[in-house]
Amino acid sequence: MSFETPNVLTQSPYLVQPVSVTRIMLKVLLALVPGIAIYAWLFGPAILVQLALATITAALAEAGFLKLRQRPIAPALADLSAIVTAWLIALSFPPMGPWWLIVLGTAFAIIVAKHLYGGLGQNPFNPAMVAYALCIVSFPAIMSQWPQPLSAGGLAPLDQITAIFFPERIDAWAGATPLDHLKTTLRLATGNDSLTVQSILKDHTIYGIGGGNGWEWVTLGWLIGGLWLIQQKVITWHIPTALIAGIGTIALVFWLVDPAHYANPLFHILGGATLLGAFFIATDPVSGATTPRGKLVFAAAIGILAYLIRVFGAFPDGVAFAVLLLNMCVPLIDMYTQPPIFGEKHRGKA
Repeated sequence: MSFETPNVLTQSPYLVQPVSVTRIMLKVLLALVPGIAIYAWLFGPAILVQLALATITAALAEAGFLKLRQRPIAPALADLSAIVTAWLIALSFPPMGPWWLIVLGTAFAIIVAKHLYGGLGQNPFNPAMVAYALCIVSFPAIMSQWPQPLSAGGLAPLDQITAIFFPERIDAWAGATPLDHLKTTLRLATGNDSLTVQSILKDHTIYGIGGGNGWEWVTLGWLIGGLWLIQQKVITWHIPTALIAGIGTIALVFWLVDPAHYANPLFHILGGATLLGAFFIATDPVSGATTPRGKLVFAAAIGILAYLIRVFGAFPDGVAFAVLLLNMCVPLIDMYTQPPIFGEKHRGKA
């Protein structure tokens, strides 16, 4: 799979000029900056430390494995693909998780999910989501500990950094995500008809105005960056639109049927990794669908499956598992959604 996209030319000769992988990856990193800035402002500097740890680990793992494969190191590091993977891992992991967790996840993503399949452009699964799945299955308690905003009693900045390197010194510094808290509270309240989703969501110290106290603003950052990527033609509108529509539609159906036990669509769109997944994860050009119709099917299925895992599954969010499961379906989706050959009305028919 190539990462090259054509530039718009204003004078002859009208030849396609490729955009380098480095330039595309740099734009993805820049698009993540608004969300990261809001994240650090509201929740503290721990996320910046995790980003640094993930970046260093990714660079070392990339260089080390390329050396073992006797491949050129400098061009691979310069394309920034490993750094993009590292940042997505850091943003998917708890910001105050122990240092070894982010190092383990990033190294696994680069070495196993990327290079053991042949390197850039050959991996069938999204490496960042492989790392997330590995760690949440192996260390579910650690991966389920997320911080409160600084304004709502979150851990002080210096203590956050201490928690990363000396987690045993910090007690009761984090808790479940809003998605997980809502699901757990509803399960514990089985048989108590007075406790509804609406009554639970009134606790604005946890849920804010939608999706989680503070997290709705981080989500706004992902939206700003994602729309810029569409404007820059790094990604197309198909996957973000279909994923958001998929999760929003199924959430709407359940909410209309039983609003007392199912949250409204806005909560699921703003909550968890929905928009990060829609604009930055599912849009991976290597592991995702490539045809226009295929992208719509691929992303809508991710949205629906992510909702079902969130609401009925055992994990706090379902985006990572939904992406990995649909990665397996990409060859089939692309095969059945190929556009007709030029000059034909239907695919494969004159």
